[in-house]
Amino acid sequence: MNDIAEASHRGRRTLYTYFNSKYDIYKAVIESELEVLYAKLEEVLSRDIPADEKLILMAFTRLAAIKEVVTRNGTLRADFFRDIWQVENVRKEFDRKEIHYLETILQDGIDKGIFQLKDTRQTAAILHYAFKGLEVPTIRGVMRLDYSRKEDREIVSGVLFKGIYAKQ
Repeated sequence: MNDIAEASHRGRRTLYTYFNSKYDIYKAVIESELEVLYAKLEEVLSRDIPADEKLILMAFTRLAAIKEVVTRNGTLRADFFRDIWQVENVRKEFDRKEIHYLETILQDGIDKGIFQLKDTRQTAAILHYAFKGLEVPTIRGVMRLDYSRKEDREIVSGVLFKGIYAKQ
């Protein structure tokens, strides 16, 4: 709390007026950063592009945004890798919202004849967790996906829309 008080140019007593613990401050930082993520994802959601393109853009946007958030917050980065369960607890609402965003895109694709799905909700959840699985390798720099590179977009869209089966 001393370090936080010093960095924010506030007294510890002032911090305790607003926050009960370091965890409460940590949670407030994560929630604030999640608002930034929501704004970026909602921007993608509002774009007037076909659902398949929107889905790819959503994947790249969320990975870049999450990497940016974690990299920008050095302590958050350390905590992200040290206590993933704590991060998971804080971001439950983000996960629910993102699944809803993905459902919206998928339903738009179904309505326009781009996608054919049996279970939109389940598909959205699977996509969410697949994207989530790419977060740590992206944050660590092991996976360097870039939306501006056509090859990267083609690989991601190929896996998402065509799978890995040989052409029949």
